[in-house]
Amino acid sequence: MRILRTLLIILLLTPTLTIAQSGRDRNNSKLIQFSGLVMTSDSLMTIPYVNIFSKNSRRGTSSDLNGYFNFVAEKGDTIMFTCIGFKDSYYVISDTLSSTKYSMVKLMTSDTVHLPEAVVRALPLRDMFDYVFVHAEIPDTDMDRARKNLERQQMKDAREEMNPDGRESGKSYLNQQAQRYYYAGQLPPNNLLNPMAWVQFFEAWKRGDFKMEKKPEQKNDD
Repeated sequence: MRILRTLLIILLLTPTLTIAQSGRDRNNSKLIQFSGLVMTSDSLMTIPYVNIFSKNSRRGTSSDLNGYFNFVAEKGDTIMFTCIGFKDSYYVISDTLSSTKYSMVKLMTSDTVHLPEAVVRALPLRDMFDYVFVHAEIPDTDMDRARKNLERQQMKDAREEMNPDGRESGKSYLNQQAQRYYYAGQLPPNNLLNPMAWVQFFEAWKRGDFKMEKKPEQKNDD
């Protein structure tokens, strides 16, 4: 009697399991790996930090520093690209794709910003105009400012003046502990006999990494 009851339960659950499995396979067949590159339409420069998401499935991601993005989407989804300074753009993934991967290059157009009215008035004196014209600081473009901020010397100076945060301090402590446990019961290697260490030392010496920068003397105002 128990065997008949068990067989009856299995026969009743088999169609349900088959329908669930077929529905799952159908949903998986719609999924694709959607990737690509976001660039400007006029200068073909990559755009970082673009918000990319699907209006249907609400999946999404953001482009990295190189403008690259990659996430899982579905066939037939409407993908929206948004970024400050650019017009919103849409792209519809074809629902007839035979592959599970799809890549594209998305071009975005700069958005026109309407500034408020500006009233220009002449300076009262010619000498004032000459002074302002000579000492005026003309702002650079965003790309020029980014290049200046990423200069090696400037980054080096900022790194030397910036104190480590908690994450860096914790990582340094864990590295010290790992090195101590790794050489437990034995002597650590001596770099005095390491030729590669000497090569790196001489290269750093030639670059002037060990030079002490002289601080400008402060003049006392009498």
